Amino acid sequence: MLPMFRRVLVEKRGWVSDAEVADMFAASQCLPGIIASNTAVFVGYKVKGVPGGISAALGVVFPSLAIIMVIAAFLEGIRDSQAALHALAGVRVCVCVLILNAVVKLWKQSIADKPAIGIFAAVFIASVFTSLPVAALIASAGAFGIALSAARRRGDEASS
Repeated sequence: MLPMFRRVLVEKRGWVSDAEVADMFAASQCLPGIIASNTAVFVGYKVKGVPGGISAALGVVFPSLAIIMVIAAFLEGIRDSQAALHALAGVRVCVCVLILNAVVKLWKQSIADKPAIGIFAAVFIASVFTSLPVAALIASAGAFGIALSAARRRGDEASS
């Protein structure tokens, strides 16, 4: 859903910029719940306030809920079906491609300089080789980003 969100919100509707979408995705990742619904709430709130946030959340959650309920009703009958198993395998591959697409687009927007590459590398290594909680990685990366921004401001002020 993230690539679709970006395409609709930025390119088709113009409700938010690429930078805002990246920020919303990042903030949504930090919050409990589904990234897509959290992002929808942010956009709905930005466009129409509290009613927009509530409507956006319901608009993202209800279609998925309805589809899951229909699938669950028929799952017992198709659970052992080879066709269903192959279909789900195809869906998993498609989901991987869509996630990779979102990563590439977010990469272009977010990894803009050497410090960002350094933060990315540190978080990637820590997430792969340690069992640190995701929240700790996000908080550490955010704190490091704030510290870099403050250091840049001080450097800019000193050179002025």
